[in-house]
Amino acid sequence: MASPTAPPSADRQWLKITFLCPLPLLDPAADLLGVLSGVGVEQSPETPSGALISGFFQLGDSDEAPVGQVETVETILAGVTQQMTELFALYGCTPEPPTHTLLADQDWATSWQQYFKPFEIVPGLVIKPSWEDYQPGPGQHILELDPGMAFGTGQHASTQMALALLQMSIRETTPAQALDVGTGTGILAMAAALFGVGRIIAIDNDPDAVTVAKENIANNRLEGHIEVSTTPVTELTGTYQLVCANIVHDVLVEMAPTLAGLTAAGGQLVLAGILSGEQEDNIIKVYAALDCRLRDRRHQDEWTALRLERTNPH
Repeated sequence: MASPTAPPSADRQWLKITFLCPLPLLDPAADLLGVLSGVGVEQSPETPSGALISGFFQLGDSDEAPVGQVETVETILAGVTQQMTELFALYGCTPEPPTHTLLADQDWATSWQQYFKPFEIVPGLVIKPSWEDYQPGPGQHILELDPGMAFGTGQHASTQMALALLQMSIRETTPAQALDVGTGTGILAMAAALFGVGRIIAIDNDPDAVTVAKENIANNRLEGHIEVSTTPVTELTGTYQLVCANIVHDVLVEMAPTLAGLTAAGGQLVLAGILSGEQEDNIIKVYAALDCRLRDRRHQDEWTALRLERTNPH
């Protein structure tokens, strides 16, 4: 369950919108719902049929006209449903109509914090929320990230596997510079900096993501290593010794010529957000045709992450 960031108020109400989401869509759907709400996402335990994900949307004070409040609820519900429907369509699915309810602020705004504790996401890298104290052990780095922000804080399998492959690539090749495409919270870029990469370019086409990433980078005092922007990937020039992209299969296929072209000969390309099986095989095939050979892969739940190496281009 992720957090609302606004302070409690006796007058404030929240609109809770809940979708039943199939397992393969949980990561992108939760990310989108987090962006749309701007405050938090709640997820029920997973079952074979999926999980319930809920977004929380702030309404006006309780002394507003009832008619105005109804219009606000309807407008928010319609907009969120439309955007989620468009996301589901990318995966060939149609969401069931969401349920919704109104909630008072009360104590729910902070009660979720008990569920989030520091955890070592990969060896030597600990993710901790801002309200928890943690003393790092020998060789441990700490990233401070609060749940509830858009794009996740490392709990999802695709992010964990991308970090593991990123760490492996950096240990083997000690790249001087890296590129993070679709940076989200900036977690991969920040991890690269902590693992020793001196300069990282991080881009995302969502201004909200860039804002979140900049705040996280500043909070972790990594501004001197990472440059974040909404620069389109097609406008980047030069090559990078390490390129990472944790997005979705279709976008990775669309970007394949660009991402391969931005990877230096002998450089590493870490790709995540890929479903195991057909999508995994297709990504390997597409990138192999662009002189990117498979070096390693990871599987967790239904997800796959790949580490490729750019051979000398034809």
